[in-house]
Amino acid sequence: MDKFINETLHKLEIEIKEVEIESNISIQQLEVVINLIIKLLGNLKEFVLKKGFSNIDKEIYFFKCQKPLIVSKLIYYNAIYKIETKKPYGAKPLKKYLKKELKKLKRYFENNIEFYKYYRTNNSFLDEKLFLRDKYDIKVSLDTFYFEADHRFSTTHDYKVAKIIANDLIQVYLEDQLNNISREKNLISLP
Repeated sequence: MDKFINETLHKLEIEIKEVEIESNISIQQLEVVINLIIKLLGNLKEFVLKKGFSNIDKEIYFFKCQKPLIVSKLIYYNAIYKIETKKPYGAKPLKKYLKKELKKLKRYFENNIEFYKYYRTNNSFLDEKLFLRDKYDIKVSLDTFYFEADHRFSTTHDYKVAKIIANDLIQVYLEDQLNNISREKNLISLP
């Protein structure tokens, strides 16, 4: 199973790089990447449902480490797509908009601080509650998303891990955009 998952991730990385050859990825390219990730996730789901896991440790590893890497890319590119399609014109409104998006990330972080600490410190004492399918404990702060998800291919917290990974990337993207605005402003004000 690890071989298939690693090949899938490697294939995804290569295909994304092919689409992202240009430094400024267009909205159309974002759509291509999003559809690519959705297709690969579908293939991965089909594979997992067919093959299953040989033991609990492999299932936990998949839902804690492997699947979130792919889902985080979907979250990231979808967020960038939304940001780019809603982006206002003009430096001041754009700066305000980007700062508002950064505040949303900060709010998510603050609302999930305990899980961030658990995940980022590589804890594992709750892994059997958080990263096994059909094991949920309402007391561990479940997102409503979990109740709508396919429980054959999701756990209570695999999406949260993906969201953490994606939010880190989104933050870098937003900060880069803000820095670009500041650089352009400084270039304009030079004599």
